[in-house]
Amino acid sequence: MSEADRGARGVVPPQGNSVTTVETVRAALDGAGLEYDEPRERAFFVKLPGQHKLATMTWLIVGDHSLHVEAFFCRRPDENHADFYRFLLEKNGRMYGVAFALDDVGDVHLVGKVPLASVTEDEIDRLLGCVLTYSDDNFDRALERGFKSSIRREWDWRVSRGESLANLRAFASFADPANRD
Repeated sequence: MSEADRGARGVVPPQGNSVTTVETVRAALDGAGLEYDEPRERAFFVKLPGQHKLATMTWLIVGDHSLHVEAFFCRRPDENHADFYRFLLEKNGRMYGVAFALDDVGDVHLVGKVPLASVTEDEIDRLLGCVLTYSDDNFDRALERGFKSSIRREWDWRVSRGESLANLRAFASFADPANRD
């Protein structure tokens, strides 16, 4: 049966397959110069370098029908749960390709699925750009909501031992004793 006959009879040939999708993902990652591993068949573990969150480790897993995207965002918050989760949920409606989700222990991930037929190098670039943007842009504000007490304790501990505060500077507005209520 020819392609024309299939289309005329309502039989639509598959638009994407896992073999070509794996090749597309690999080409996109290589083209972007990203660091990644292939720890198992059809699975890519990608390092996305950021500014606020130093790295967002992201899985791209090629399934039979879709590409699964998943990145760890942060662990379960210590405090202020309602405000923490509301902050993230309000973001979901404005996000492309992925959304904030919880795992079974309450840790937060960015998760999404894309049909194999939609996977192109440009789409991989777009998805990874979104993962990086959503992770990096929301990281400090999420930590401020869910980990404020821990960050203050860490600040005090580092000061008492003369340790660097470099990666805590983003939280100086509430962690530095000079700025506390």
